[in-house]
Amino acid sequence: MSTRGMAAEASPAARSIERFSVLTCPVCGHRAREEMPVDACAFFHECAGCGERLRPLPGHCCVFCSYGTVPCPPKQTGCCSA
Repeated sequence: MSTRGMAAEASPAARSIERFSVLTCPVCGHRAREEMPVDACAFFHECAGCGERLRPLPGHCCVFCSYGTVPCPPKQTGCCSA
């Protein structure tokens, strides 16, 4: 079978990683563009709007996966199982 004309799918590690995500506070609605750590999940984040200490929702690895527009880098690369 020929693979000519078929696009090769990039492995998760080969794709570019989004480093920024917009977090939205579930308490006050404040939105902030934040840089995510590349090699770890951020378990806590303090909202600049109301001071609430955000924690991940059950089943999520970090606040970016719970409240962000982009999942955390470990999740993007497939390294995070949560």
